[in-house]
Amino acid sequence: MSAYRDHLTTLRRAFPQPVSDQEHDAWFVFSMLRALDRVDDLKSQRPMLGEPQQIDFSKAMLAKVPEGLSTVEEVSKQLVDHLAGMFIWGHPRSQSNVIPPPCIPGILGTLLPAIYNPNLCSEEASRGVALAEAETISMTSALMGYDPQQSGGVFTFGGTATLLYGIRIGIEKCCPGTIRSGLREQPVVVCSDQAHYATSTAAAWLGLGLDNVIKVPTAPNNEMRTCLLESELRRLLREGRKIATIVATMGTTDAFGLDPLEKIREIRDDLVAEFSLDYVPHLHADAVIGWAWSVFNDYDFAKNSLEFPDRTLRALAGTHRRIRHLGLADSIGVDYHKTGFAPYVSSAFFVQKATDLRLITRDQSTTPYLFQSGDYNPGRFTLETTRSGCGPMAALGCLNLMGKTGLRTLLGHLVTMAETLRNRLTAQPAISVMNPDNFGPVTLFRVYPDGVDTFEFPKLEQTNAQNAGLLKEYNEYNRRVFQKVHAEALRGDGIVISMTDRFRETDYGHPVVALKSYIMSPFSDTQYVQAVVDSIERARQQLRSEG
Repeated sequence: MSAYRDHLTTLRRAFPQPVSDQEHDAWFVFSMLRALDRVDDLKSQRPMLGEPQQIDFSKAMLAKVPEGLSTVEEVSKQLVDHLAGMFIWGHPRSQSNVIPPPCIPGILGTLLPAIYNPNLCSEEASRGVALAEAETISMTSALMGYDPQQSGGVFTFGGTATLLYGIRIGIEKCCPGTIRSGLREQPVVVCSDQAHYATSTAAAWLGLGLDNVIKVPTAPNNEMRTCLLESELRRLLREGRKIATIVATMGTTDAFGLDPLEKIREIRDDLVAEFSLDYVPHLHADAVIGWAWSVFNDYDFAKNSLEFPDRTLRALAGTHRRIRHLGLADSIGVDYHKTGFAPYVSSAFFVQKATDLRLITRDQSTTPYLFQSGDYNPGRFTLETTRSGCGPMAALGCLNLMGKTGLRTLLGHLVTMAETLRNRLTAQPAISVMNPDNFGPVTLFRVYPDGVDTFEFPKLEQTNAQNAGLLKEYNEYNRRVFQKVHAEALRGDGIVISMTDRFRETDYGHPVVALKSYIMSPFSDTQYVQAVVDSIERARQQLRSEG
């Protein structure tokens, strides 16, 4: 037998067999179990896998493809080794950004398509997995207040992509024919100054330019000031500018701010009539975080059948008052890998009217080798030709596991823990909570040296430019506190939190640094909330001793 035939025999064993082979199938399952066993060996009481690792990217940049074959066992070990030092997001001492632990059905939803490799470009390349996409889009559309018989949607590569779709459709609405002839005008995108930076990224990549992203100031509770939105839109229209998309942020990343979508829609509609516009500016809800609170749309808060604590109930109702209006948006962005507890990447873009997708549909003549069978061919309008089936299958697994009751339970618990943390931080004389009027699982706070009046000074540094020097000093102090807390976490002894360099800007335009706890673990409990307070105090003591 030739050498290549020998190698081929070895390689065939490294693939799942296309025809049932009990011996090989058992070995395939064993290979996965062995990898999971190795991962389990890395677990301890600490919020990370294995020991803290010093990451050496200079060595990684010298890596080359090996000359010969390896084995599944050896490669499996190498892959598991790459997880060493990674934080475990499901650990209750991991409270960093909005990174949830994926549930088991969500993991299975990722694993199964990875084995059989469906491509959601078309029905013929994905069969029942395409059905999973259609089912998940329909389920979530109805949950958020859309009519599934009229709406549409598609999974895509992340929250940035959902904004890309929303802005692209908006461009085509205000400047028809752009998809063929290109931009001949300079339409604008309007959002709040707390909107995710992906709004600017999408506008830049679509050729609008960063200068054409108009940012409206927000109130102290991080929601867009609608009076300023109206005046800004009026100014733009008087100048003859085209407004492609208005982005309402339904759950900001840093503080869970919720824009008043109902009022934004009302202002948009009134101005369309007042200026006799021949188009309607597209209204996109960036709800990648907040969408999940739609499960409370039909929850009886007065009855409170899940028996949430009073403060939690108030917080959930406070979020619901904004999220219940999601159905008023022309399009919505959703991340199941955030508040849906699915693995990365599981994002979807929704449109209230499926006909809007025709604005970005390709001419069929450009794809002569595709769409030869089946009725479901989203590749006709998606940005990507190749789309993995993992996103919708993972999302479907999570939604079917938890249902409304499960999501309500998890979100309610996370908010309960966040409320507990805010209470304990507020009780500390050296700490000021920066988003006391926000209702999600994220808490932003600033830490001050001894002797600072944390009841009054945070207001003064926000409003009075004479305090700019002290603001800069205390920004650096918070960075140093974070470095201490982070170093302790890397040793596996503390709590994993994060930091933002610009929670918001002062009234005089300076950035405000804040520490951030984002509770996303179902295993969170009061002792892990207290661990945040304790870790902060240890960091302060170290800084005090260093002088």
